[in-house]
Amino acid sequence: MTNSVFWSCLMLIVFTCWFNAKSSEAFGTTFGFDIHHRYSDTVQQFLNDDGLPEEGTVDYYTAMAHRDQLLKGRRLAATTPPLTFYGNNRTYSRWDLGNLHYSSIQVGTPAVFFLVALDTGSDLFWLPCDCPNCVRNFNNSGGRILKLNIYSPSNSTSSTPLPCNSTKCGTTRGCSASLNNVCPYEIINGNATSRGILVDDILHLGTDVIPQDIVDVEVTFGCGKNQTGYYLTHRGLNGVFGLGMGNISVPSTLANKGLVANSFSLCFVTDGVGRIEFGDKGSAEQKTTPFNLQKSNPTYNITVTKIAVANNVTNLEFAAIFNSGIPITRLSDPAYSFIANNFNSRITKKPYHYPFNFVLEYCYALGANQDIYIAPNLTFTMKGGNVFNVIAPTIQLEEDDGSVLCLAIIKTEGINIIGQNFMTGYRLVFDREEMVLGWQESDCDSISSKLLPPARPHQPQQPSSPPPPPPPSGVARLSYITSRLMAVNCDTWHFLPPLHHSFFIRFLLPVCTLPYFEWFVCLKTAPAPLEQSVNSFT
Repeated sequence: MTNSVFWSCLMLIVFTCWFNAKSSEAFGTTFGFDIHHRYSDTVQQFLNDDGLPEEGTVDYYTAMAHRDQLLKGRRLAATTPPLTFYGNNRTYSRWDLGNLHYSSIQVGTPAVFFLVALDTGSDLFWLPCDCPNCVRNFNNSGGRILKLNIYSPSNSTSSTPLPCNSTKCGTTRGCSASLNNVCPYEIINGNATSRGILVDDILHLGTDVIPQDIVDVEVTFGCGKNQTGYYLTHRGLNGVFGLGMGNISVPSTLANKGLVANSFSLCFVTDGVGRIEFGDKGSAEQKTTPFNLQKSNPTYNITVTKIAVANNVTNLEFAAIFNSGIPITRLSDPAYSFIANNFNSRITKKPYHYPFNFVLEYCYALGANQDIYIAPNLTFTMKGGNVFNVIAPTIQLEEDDGSVLCLAIIKTEGINIIGQNFMTGYRLVFDREEMVLGWQESDCDSISSKLLPPARPHQPQQPSSPPPPPPPSGVARLSYITSRLMAVNCDTWHFLPPLHHSFFIRFLLPVCTLPYFEWFVCLKTAPAPLEQSVNSFT
């Protein structure tokens, strides 16, 4: 749309100039026109729009700077390939690490591998750092011990502490002489915390092409000296990669350095594998909706204007944050009750009640011989009119007496969050230049033909199947998140037990609304294995 308007205007100017020249030859007269900036007094007077910024004001120069940034970003998007992590652009969903997507990254000199959780709900990238209580070994889903590295500034020749007078430190981090004037940080996320200092070091990236060009970038991140809660058990066990809008986030750093456009994409598929690309602006076919921006704390907040469960539609409007750091979507009333009640009224199976306080409220017994069930279709109409079809609104659990289907939404009294489960099946573009969220159904392999070769030999994967066709009206696709999970009463499990059999994985699913974890689940099928650089951990 934008390109067509641009070329139409350009052709009009060319035609006008040509007409001017011909008119001068024929009639001996001249013809001219003035060009005015869209914020000029002449344009404002003509449009009679009081909303345009007044020349010389802060808003005027802010708008001009924003416009320059947009143009620069478009030039970057058109001329430079996206960046990704060096060695691999893949992400991996780990059920045994809190059901989040992880990437293998390399930091420091010499480069050290870390397995970080991808989190669009936070800004800061942090790693466990010189911490005596940090986890150094983890029993993975295959029964092997996963060796986890711990970052140490003294072991990296390119590491420097961030001083208190740095603009990245700001005035709210509590610098003091007792900290040797090094900028501290603190993250509190539920019952999990991470505290430490900020450092600058090299993040090893590369172009998302073959062969991959190395792009080493100095970034600011947290050196986490003290972690608590689930940061010591499963979720974010080896660090968290914040992808938020703050200036300290890596996407902001890459854009500010002029390396890529101020945009990135995440793509999650149902088999647990995904992609990440920095500088990706999406495609012309994607749908979009604008972000709701708050100057004090900008997030990927969007507005849903309609909800449809099968053919029942309501104009109920609510705001929600797209947060990949939350595994299961959380909605408050009245949105939650509308979806749950309409979903419940359309399920013909018998309700299934767990003997303990299970976090998912609406579950149904499928029976011993039934593996799949067609659930009602759930769609959101976003601000702007585009429709977001929730591909995986349910999760299928496996019990001794058969399969159990649950509506994968948690009722909350707080902020509405579109979690990772509702992002599944889409290539999501977080465009911070146009300030829009873009989405397009994808199997992730079709993002581009520039997928990176493995850094190390590994077992070949089966080719991914193309995304299924849209469902008919009132019918949802089959429940894709059929991970064969089994719920376990938390009264008898209070820690993450070691793996005793490769066929079962015991883990904490970090979606409990109570202060401490109150239930476990067991995975009966192994999750997608981590490939290539993850093998470096073993």
